[in-house]
Amino acid sequence: MRTLKRISVMLFPALMLLSCSEKKQSTADVKEDDFLFQYIDTTVKPGDDFFKYATGNWMKNNPIPESERRWGIANLVRNDIYEKLRNLSDEAAGNTKAEKGSNAQRIGDFWSTGMDSATIEKLGVTPLNAQFAMIDAIKTKADLMKVIGEFQIYAGSPLYSNAIYQDEMNSEKYALHFYQGGIGLPERDYYFNTDARTENIRKEYKEHLKKMFMLLGDDEKTATANSAVVYKIEYDLAKASRKLEDLRDPYANYNKMSIGDFSKLTPSINWSELLTQMNIKGVDTVIVGQPEFYKQVEKSLNTVSIADWKTYMRWNLINGFAGELSSAFDQQNYHFYGSILTGTKAQRPRWKRILDAEEGFIGDALGQLYVEKFVSPTMRQRYDKLTQNMMDEYKNHINNLEWMSKPTKEKAVAKLAKISRKVCYPDKWKDYSSMNLDRSSYAMNVLKCRTWQYNYYVDKLNKPVDRTEWEMTPQTYNAYYNPSNNEIVLPAAQFLIPGLPDSLADDAIIYGYAAASTIGHELTHGFDDEGRQFDPNGNLSNWWTAEDSLNFSKRAKILEEQFSSYVVLDSLHVNGKASLGENIADLGGLVIGLDAFKKTEQYKKGEKIDGLTPVQRYFLGYTLGWLGHARDASLAMQVMTDVHAPNFLRVNGPLSDMPEFYEAFGIKEGDKMWRPDSLRVKIW
Repeated sequence: MRTLKRISVMLFPALMLLSCSEKKQSTADVKEDDFLFQYIDTTVKPGDDFFKYATGNWMKNNPIPESERRWGIANLVRNDIYEKLRNLSDEAAGNTKAEKGSNAQRIGDFWSTGMDSATIEKLGVTPLNAQFAMIDAIKTKADLMKVIGEFQIYAGSPLYSNAIYQDEMNSEKYALHFYQGGIGLPERDYYFNTDARTENIRKEYKEHLKKMFMLLGDDEKTATANSAVVYKIEYDLAKASRKLEDLRDPYANYNKMSIGDFSKLTPSINWSELLTQMNIKGVDTVIVGQPEFYKQVEKSLNTVSIADWKTYMRWNLINGFAGELSSAFDQQNYHFYGSILTGTKAQRPRWKRILDAEEGFIGDALGQLYVEKFVSPTMRQRYDKLTQNMMDEYKNHINNLEWMSKPTKEKAVAKLAKISRKVCYPDKWKDYSSMNLDRSSYAMNVLKCRTWQYNYYVDKLNKPVDRTEWEMTPQTYNAYYNPSNNEIVLPAAQFLIPGLPDSLADDAIIYGYAAASTIGHELTHGFDDEGRQFDPNGNLSNWWTAEDSLNFSKRAKILEEQFSSYVVLDSLHVNGKASLGENIADLGGLVIGLDAFKKTEQYKKGEKIDGLTPVQRYFLGYTLGWLGHARDASLAMQVMTDVHAPNFLRVNGPLSDMPEFYEAFGIKEGDKMWRPDSLRVKIW
């Protein structure tokens, strides 16, 4: 079960697989006036490729490690956090006197079993014996649906996906959502695109399926046949799935219906019984994202044999737990999902992978320890004040918009005023007291954690909406906007600058790095092409006049076309429609951040630091937030599966729309980043 769907996140590389091989830099060697220069490549003209100019020297000296799909500032921040969390986990694992049921005991047991590769190797696939027995016992369609319902709890999303979060039309209530799902490739277009790169991935995927079945004991001929069975089922599900850009329309993906009406889409499924199997009770209505997908579910249930469904379920089970099993499964899983899909040449060290799992399952337990030791109230106060400054400036911008009418401005200001902000760390933490972990099996601990998480969200269905909850931990290098809560969430780690203590960062850097690329970005998500459709209370509601909505759409269309024109690799272009919300947020954050920075003493004094004006340092500070480069395979995957443009375009794209950037760096017609006035986008 996905925990929360409609949150717009920064998606820094910290959410990707990370590694530890970077050049260490002592903060004692860094001075305020030389910090930015270590990144600059003076052989590149700012007007030709500002991203490469601002970060090129670092990238020359910091190649992507073999175990990484990308390498950049998020990795540098995250590595420091990894070391801290590793020490905390080691301490917990060594504390044999930790009270049963305490967070220290849970962290210690999870860490111990995850790092005990010898026991994991010895157990092989046996931790899943009970689940394989369930599959073997399937004889009827009803039996199949019972197992699918069970696996939805802890083994991914076979056949379909579901999630529990706020009703888009009534943010005061949680609702059960059903979505397309059931496929093993990252996104539906992988089954249909005809370029050589995608065709090769399909070929490798079929080979991967075969090898996984062979690891389960099938001979090569049987494994090949089983691979074809799984691929055909997934192909049919993918064919009925919506494209990435089509999933961003909140109205088109909101179809509320009774259980009875839902059953009309899938007469072969007794949803009342299936929901009981999924531990969900007392639900009479659901929200179906893609009804046409469930028509295909019904068709597949009536055309695919029980034997073939059992094969599909075996695949889903082993695919859901491959990383938690013996090395043969783990390495084959990495070969496809790591090496083939992202281009990495070596697997990340085990301790980092276990920390990622620990973070995902009991991150709040780690977060409490992390905040106690490493996050000061002073830091929280600084960035809370910075957030207020950005909100004040956003109000000024709304009131001064030329293209928006007074009635819509008043409603926009009202929505802005109701945006709640969560800065650095939560005031209350998740309660893991019902999670029972031990040191017997890593796979079983993961299963228990997934079950706990699933039931945690199921339990919300019968309770008032908790608007104080965080969906990220303080140690996460990322941030998000949640339209249903009309809130921005800004974890402490997001404000860390590697190699530069907070006390030495001048306002130009802080306003570019934190205020623009994070705070302003998340605020703008409340007013991007998707977020603007939610009202101050977090409900889907049209609060725009028809003329203002048209004016917004005209400006957004130019930005969509701008990004669609950018080539990432070969002939692979950015998906301007799918990435529109993030591109609006980047541009909005930059524009609001710059005007907020203009109110600081540093800007007003106008003094240069090592030849850089305050505005130049602001743009360099913003670019620092996107420092990094990625493998070609990773970039290709990002374009196909992600609503975020690659990092270099998150800099060059919005900067080329800002007159202040042209003035600061002398950008002129003929420079590669130059755009005529008529094509420079200004929304917020």
